[in-house]
Amino acid sequence: MGIFNFFSKEKKKTLDQGLSKTKESVFSKIARVVAGKSKVDDDVLDDLEEVLITSDVGVDTTLKIIERIENRVSKDKYVNTKELNAILREEIASLLIENKASDAAFDLPQRDTPYVIMVVGVNGVGKTTTIGKIAAKFKAAGKSVYLGAADTFRAAAVEQLEIWGERVGVPVIKQKMGSDPASVAFDTLSSAVANHADVVIIDTAGRLHNKINLMNELTKIKNVMKKIIPDAPSEVLLVLDGSTGQNAFEQAKQFTLATEVNSLAITKLDGTAKGGVVIGISDQFQIPVKYIGLGEGIDDLQVFNKEEFVDSLFGEQ
Repeated sequence: MGIFNFFSKEKKKTLDQGLSKTKESVFSKIARVVAGKSKVDDDVLDDLEEVLITSDVGVDTTLKIIERIENRVSKDKYVNTKELNAILREEIASLLIENKASDAAFDLPQRDTPYVIMVVGVNGVGKTTTIGKIAAKFKAAGKSVYLGAADTFRAAAVEQLEIWGERVGVPVIKQKMGSDPASVAFDTLSSAVANHADVVIIDTAGRLHNKINLMNELTKIKNVMKKIIPDAPSEVLLVLDGSTGQNAFEQAKQFTLATEVNSLAITKLDGTAKGGVVIGISDQFQIPVKYIGLGEGIDDLQVFNKEEFVDSLFGEQ
């Protein structure tokens, strides 16, 4: 019997399907590594290292995994290849930062002011779509939600957020193109507080061409929001496209330098074999993955659980 019977069969099915390309790619390679071998030796570890690196786990995290396996092999003296999957899943799970959220993430604790999420990420990663899906989840949980269109440099970003607002049934606060993003955030929080909203989600521009301007802009937005809600933002959510592999690492590096990112959403995992990026980014940046995107539908955005993730990759034991 699997250890994850507590979460819905439908959620598990979506997770399994969404990670199927990664599972097929990574574990078919691992199967070839151990084929015909009776024990885990240096050759197996060298080949395993190559598999993990080419699966976008990242060099540093891969070396950490290999070192831990080497230590276990040395300690236990003899580890056969049948045990390798069990060891791998344990070590990978231990490297994933614990996400204390669960499906109850959309049932927020009582607050006197709205819970504010500032969403950052480059254009094209699915940032606005992720915002819409999160808003839908909060709305379904009975929360009142306000969206702030603070990406004022792209007409498409504002229009897309408005479409999601209409679809979900939540208000979107906007200004004209080219307006000060911090001003939009100020207006959004002011309206949310006046109307006793539970949640505010602020979209931001996704430009990385000038890192100094990006840092200054995000800092300004945060400082202006604090004038309305002193502890805002409650959360800085970085959205990354899982299908970009190593590029996602670079984006994570730049945005964590620019602002205090404390949660991650990794999208488009259903269309890629690069799901290993989830492991590397969580480990290298020591930031919990809060959401993973596994498809286009609203319900295809899932709250991330590391045990469920590893279980889907390796199969239940």
